Order: sequence, then structure tokens, then C-alpha cells
Amino acid sequence: MRELSLKHFYIPDDQSIYLLSNEDAKKLKDWFSLCETQLEKLGYFNVELIGKGAFGFAFAASSKTGDERVFKFSKITLPQHIQDRLEEEAYMQGLFAHPHIPHVIAFQKIKRQSILAMQRAPGVDLEVYSLQYGPLAIKDIMLILSQLCDLVIMLRSYKQAGENKPVVHGDLKPSNIVWDEHGKTIMLIDWGSSVFAQLDEHGQHVGSGVLDMMSSSMQETNARLGDVYFIGDDQMNGKLSSPRFDEQGLASTIYALASGQSSRFGREVIKPTSLGLPQALAECLEAMMSNDDTLRRQAGDYLLANYKFWQRIVISEKEPQARICLLPTWISQETKDIETVVYSSRKSFLREQQGFDNANLQYVNDAQFERYYKNYLHGMGEVEKGFISAVSRLGKYPVVGGLAIRWQDDGIYVDSSLKLYDPSMQVSFDRSVDNMVTLARAIKGTGVFKSCMFNAKNTLHLEREHEKNAFIPQKEMLIPYDLSKVSVGEDESRMHSYFEDGDDPDELLKLPEPMMSVIHKLNRIHHTGCIIFEALPKHLKVHSYYSLLDHSQEQNFADLLKQLISHIAKIEGLGMSGFMKLPYKDTRYFAYQGQLPTQFYPRKPY
Repeated sequence: MRELSLKHFYIPDDQSIYLLSNEDAKKLKDWFSLCETQLEKLGYFNVELIGKGAFGFAFAASSKTGDERVFKFSKITLPQHIQDRLEEEAYMQGLFAHPHIPHVIAFQKIKRQSILAMQRAPGVDLEVYSLQYGPLAIKDIMLILSQLCDLVIMLRSYKQAGENKPVVHGDLKPSNIVWDEHGKTIMLIDWGSSVFAQLDEHGQHVGSGVLDMMSSSMQETNARLGDVYFIGDDQMNGKLSSPRFDEQGLASTIYALASGQSSRFGREVIKPTSLGLPQALAECLEAMMSNDDTLRRQAGDYLLANYKFWQRIVISEKEPQARICLLPTWISQETKDIETVVYSSRKSFLREQQGFDNANLQYVNDAQFERYYKNYLHGMGEVEKGFISAVSRLGKYPVVGGLAIRWQDDGIYVDSSLKLYDPSMQVSFDRSVDNMVTLARAIKGTGVFKSCMFNAKNTLHLEREHEKNAFIPQKEMLIPYDLSKVSVGEDESRMHSYFEDGDDPDELLKLPEPMMSVIHKLNRIHHTGCIIFEALPKHLKVHSYYSLLDHSQEQNFADLLKQLISHIAKIEGLGMSGFMKLPYKDTRYFAYQGQLPTQFYPRKPY
């Protein structure tokens, strides 16, 4: 690689560019353009952004020889010791010449900017694949499992200068596994959490002598956090690094792919033994993700000793029978480029505790940890985390609409309006909705949960110089809406609104009375959708999704939306406030259910 003259690098946050302030969005676009230009100067073409995370961004490009490359850039806004991780990642990944690990080409540091170049893994990551197709076919699950087991064994058997130096990848999860559907092979990417293990798989210290074992480096963990949605308890609690970490990531990954989820949190309700997997694998996964440390280790040993024999299991070629979704979902026959954002409120009742003791996690200086605990999951039990994760997964589809779930003494009551703008994803989307309902049925207590899903591309932005100033909308600013295909008058349907069910304890922004009056009037017009006001010190975002059902009220509806804009200057304070309206009173009732029944793959599938 020739030197890249990257003079500025600024990544404000890991969120949709459509949610950033104008200034931040411009800086981000300029930076993307700069990266593309510099890579093109080096002779690469077809440059595209393929990944973004807490620590950096990744671009893919093609060389003149036809080779595909990936370039990872660290954020220079991060502390230096965090930026240095990219060089450590290059070193750890570069240790291996393996068909399931992308080959490292070069690491380079230009001024303050670190860049890692590597081979591009063919295919798509398994999180993307799972979102497209839903729970994976058992045949593919078994192939992925076998290759992951091969990798885990290879990593723990690694030697340097004839001495055992087991390596921990530390972040095994679907989005870090690239799946080549044609060749049915995987590649393990993102080695940013990898370290040399301090303990081997037997719990013995790795070192050549007593002094090594007595050193402070062996008393304090060198582990990195990995993705909190997939790592096991030992890694989460800052134990000494061990190959057992990757066993946990492997189990979580296979479980998520088999169940169509984006986390391991649902395992106590949607149990591995309920997924229709071969019995030996299902029971092994359940044991590997149990709360019993001894059982986890025994199951890990059993998996790595027996996975090759499981390739002999006869799997039917028949497609599984189609299932009707537990909630009504609307599938648009047109595909729209929607960048969905999920806004959820009334989460406080899902928390088991108000505080959280993270004394054991002080070793982590990690953006993922901050976002995870401080934002919404802290204080929740496993099932509640699984439910919230299932709602978040819905936001990974091109969907708009809303949900309102009420937990009462006799069960749960669900009102929903969910419209998917990609027919090819319907099976996967329906299974994700089913998982969300299943997890909600396992939560006990009384409370209300509301969630709106909107297109970030429709978000309006207002900015001000100082916090004491008012937000002044531009004259041409309008809140977008669309018309339903068929007009439905008020008397032809049943009205239902979640606007009138009391103040939300999780919403902080109190809107001015004139604005509330307009929202009350909007509420009387037959429509569906949501509006959310997010007030920051110098930036106001107005998120919305509106579909007018009674076309005879269009002029009145449009006038009221204009009035809402005109009252924005009266907003005071900081925080968020949202209102949602669902189109019909079509409540679905579900009795409480602690877990799904056992279901194994049949011994005689034909």
C-alpha cells in the first residue's frame, strides 16, 4: 500500500446518517468521499462502505487484478489505546494462514490514521443472511457448526516457538461470520477482540514457568468484551481469557441462526430443544448455554469430541411447512429503500432493578458496553433482554408501523400495525414477529410497552446556535404522509389510539399546550402512524410515519401537520416525546407461556 494522504477523520456516532445533524452528516459524507478518492488513487475501484461499528469503519474495493479487498479504518476520535487495537487486530489475524480466515495484506499507520488491508471474504455475513431467510435450514446449520468447531479447535491448539499459545477470537457472532452460500463455506472476520488466552480449556494457566503464572498480567484479565448479545457469562464478568469464551460464542451463534434471533437472551423461553434440531445438538446447545459452569464445560467438550459424527445425520430436502404469523403483518408488493429506526418507550417496568453493579466490568473501556448498559438493557432479566432484542431485530427490516403490548393478570394483549416493504423477507419477518410475541408471553407482571418504527429518511432536522434560542423551522418544512390505497371513513372501522393512555414515564420532553392541542385534533382523524420529537441542546429531530386512511379529511390533516410545524418554536427543554396511533381495534390475546414445548428433528425424516 502506498501512503494514503488522509488528513481528517471524523466519525460522530454509529447511527443512520439520516439522524445526524447537518454538520455531522456533511463531515461523514466528506470523509466517505475522501476514503473513496484515496483508495481509487491507489488503483482500486468499486469502493463501497460495508461495515461500521463502535471503533471504526470498513470499505470494500476491487483491484485491477480482480482481487477483492477490505480496508478497515479506526476512528481517530477514540482514545489512543483504543485506536491501537487495529494494529493488534492485524497482528492476531495475521498469525493464521487458514481457509476460514481472511488473509491480512498490510497494516499501515499514516499520521494518526490506522488502516488494515485484507482479503475480502466471499458471500454475506450470517446476520444479513438470517434477516433475508429467517431460521436457517438444518443442513446449513450443521455445515456452519462443523466449520466453526474446526476453527475453535485450531485456535486453542495454536503454538509459538513450540509452546502452547491458545488464541481467543472473543467475538463469535453471526455478523462476524461470512457465509458463501454457493461454496457452503464460512470465513471468520473481525479479530478486534482477539487475545492470547491466559487459561487453557482445562482452566490451567498458559505460561512457561512459575514467574509467568505469578505475573500481574496473569492475575488481571486481558479479555475484551465482544458483543454483549452473544458472549457468555465468564467473558461478560471479566474472568481470565480462555478458549471457553469462543465455545460460548459458538453456541450463541448456532442458537441465534437456528431460531431466527439476534441474541442469545431468549434461550430460557425459545429453548434450543424447541427448535426442531437433531436431539444431540439441541441438548448440547442447551447445556452449553446453561447457568451451570460445570455443565457448560462438559457440553463444550462433548461438542468438540462428537461434531464430526453429526455430519452423518440424515436431513430431509423437504421445505418446512409455511406458518401463519401470530400477528397480522402487511406486505407491500413494492420494495422501498427504507432505513428503519425503532423507538420504544415504557420500558421501565421491564427492569428488575434500578441500579447495576458493574464493579467487575471496570476493565472494559468499551463503547459497546456504555451503549448497552446505560441506554436500555441495564437492570433487565434475561427474558426481558430477549424481548427487547426481538423488538430491535424488527428494526433491521424495511418496516414501518407500531406495537402496543399490555401485560395483564390473565395474559398479554397486543395491538399492532406492521408494514414490510420487501416481499422477499416475509418469512423471516414473520418468524421474528413470532419470536417477539413468544418472549413477551414469558414476561410476568403488569405494564405497557409501546414501540414505533419509522423511516429515518423522513426525519426533519432543525438546528440552533445556542440552547437558549428557539428552534425555528424553515418555511418549506413539511411533515410527510401518504394516502392508503383505499379510503376508509371513521364509521367503517374501529378507532384505536395509544395517545390517550396517560403520560409515559420514560418520555422526558413535555410539549407546549398549543402543540398538544393539534395532536389531539389529529387523533380524531382516521389515520395510522407516529410522531416523535427528539430535542438535543442544538439539534431537534422530528421523526414520523403517517398514513391517512380517511381521504376525505386530507385537507384538514395536511393543515394540522402544518400547524404542528408552526408551533415547534415553542418547544422548551430536552428529551423525547412520542405519540402513536394504530388504525383498528384488532387486539390479539395470548395466554402466558413460560417456554416453548420440546421439538426435535425426527429420527426418520422421510
